[in-house]
Amino acid sequence: MKRILVTGSNGLLGQKITEKVLAEGRVELIATSKGENRYPVKKGFSYAEMDILNPEQVKAVIERYCPDAVIHTAAMTNVDTCEENKTLCRKLNVDAVETLLSLCTEKNIRFVHLSTDFVFDGKNGPYREEDAVNPVSYYGESKVMAEELIRQSKANYAILRTILVYGISHDMSRSNIVLWAKGALEKASPIKVVNDQWRMPTLAEDLAEACLLAVEQDARGIYHISGKDYMSIADLVRKVADYWKLDQSLINEISSASLNQTAKRPAKTGFVLDKAIKDLGYNPHSFEEGLLILEQQIAR
Repeated sequence: MKRILVTGSNGLLGQKITEKVLAEGRVELIATSKGENRYPVKKGFSYAEMDILNPEQVKAVIERYCPDAVIHTAAMTNVDTCEENKTLCRKLNVDAVETLLSLCTEKNIRFVHLSTDFVFDGKNGPYREEDAVNPVSYYGESKVMAEELIRQSKANYAILRTILVYGISHDMSRSNIVLWAKGALEKASPIKVVNDQWRMPTLAEDLAEACLLAVEQDARGIYHISGKDYMSIADLVRKVADYWKLDQSLINEISSASLNQTAKRPAKTGFVLDKAIKDLGYNPHSFEEGLLILEQQIAR
């Protein structure tokens, strides 16, 4: 059984990987995150506190556990915050990758890295893995820099790019577009939603499965991992309202330009999933199936 070390285990994706491992076995898990373990179950895996900005701590944890693979989910993902604080963004999204990458290369540890659709400019989506990157925000730029570091290294690596991840974490510490829309509409709060950005939203459970498949199948290179349905953000929110029978008259469609956000967003991303389906056996849920899974989790 392979020993996998996951960074950012307190985040949504990290928690879903932990959940999968506890339910299915498959690998031996070492979960790591900054601060204490926030996952409610404490048995069935190991936990180590690890701040990815502390190279000495990262080295000590990796040398202590000697994993076969590292799944690197930790990152700074708030696009506007990345634009406002480029120094911190670079430290978290580029320098930390360099630290992990050098250790993985030196110790022959597989490196599975999470990246994003924001490496593209959004002019020609949906995108294939080999399409040219051209980020329009510093967040996207930082992820391109990390990808370049990885591709130029001698590491045994896989880069999994993903899009607009949604799901329910145990402590609900961070929201995502599905939970935000559902929560606001349930309170009868009017919401503004952009109708000129197109995405393929990704269920966190599907992304967690792809991470484990990438390790198990020794996947190499870049893979596009997302949901299978292509829709505008406005359509996504309307589907959420429709699923939970909420008032769609509260949804006000607007253009991206009218939001005056700090960072620019790509207009139309989306992925061609053929490579992940063929190489990994990746089989994502439909958006409606994803909403059903969320509903079942909320009801627990």
